[in-house]
Formats: sequence, structure tokens, C-alpha cells
Amino acid sequence: MSECIFCKIGKKEIPAEVVGEDARTLAFLDIHPKAPGHTVIIPKAHCETLIDLPEEEMRPLFAMAKRLDEILVRALRADGMTIGINQGKAAGQAVPHFHLHLMPRFAGDGGSSVHGIVLNPPRETIAEIAAQIRKVAGINQP
Repeated sequence: MSECIFCKIGKKEIPAEVVGEDARTLAFLDIHPKAPGHTVIIPKAHCETLIDLPEEEMRPLFAMAKRLDEILVRALRADGMTIGINQGKAAGQAVPHFHLHLMPRFAGDGGSSVHGIVLNPPRETIAEIAAQIRKVAGINQP
């Protein structure tokens, strides 16, 4: 996609602070970091969401995430890592190119877990929601 900023970063048309790269993925520091070492990992091939990400691109992307998780924790002496995906505008996806965030966490950094991102408890029971999901997925359960 010619106008995608992440595609341009992946093609090295726009500079970035690259911290990891292989044939299929690129990892670079976020220009609006929420923590020291806040890293964005993208597939070099354009796709908008995880649903669009080809199966053959998943393994390299998550292998890069695993490798960088360890590197960031060691390099920055982080106490933990929040790993996240914002998919769709409602979830805060600002760039329509699939990407994964690695945010090093530090004791007392003021952040919360992923459970602090959304506050929209369901009206239905968990069993009712599970039944809806199984129906769409074609899973028969007694």
C-alpha cells in the first residue's frame, strides 16, 4: 500500500529507530512511546488486521516479539512486559497496518494490566456469550 506509513518504514523510505529486522518483519521504537523501549513490530507485507495476516507471516512476527521481549527486558532492566494489539478504530488502531506493541514495564510505572483498558462488562452471562461464539465457530457442545 503506497500511502501506508508502516509500509514506508518497512521499505526504509521513512527513517525509524530499528531494533530488530528479518526478511518478513521489522521492529522499531514507537515515536510516541508510553514507556522506555516501547517497540512496534510489523510484518513487512501490508495487512490491516490480525485476521488479514497470512498464516506464514504469523510465526516470524511472533518469533520477533519473543526475541525482543527478552532483549528489551535485559537491556532496560524492565520488570515485565505488556504486549498488545489495537485492532480497528474502536480499539485505538491509529495506523491501518497490523502491528504489535511491546511496552516494557517497571515497578511503580503507573500503568495497569490489559484489564484496565476496557470497562464494558457484558449484560449477558458468560454461558450465553460462549454459546454465541460456539454457534458462529461451528462448535457443538452439549
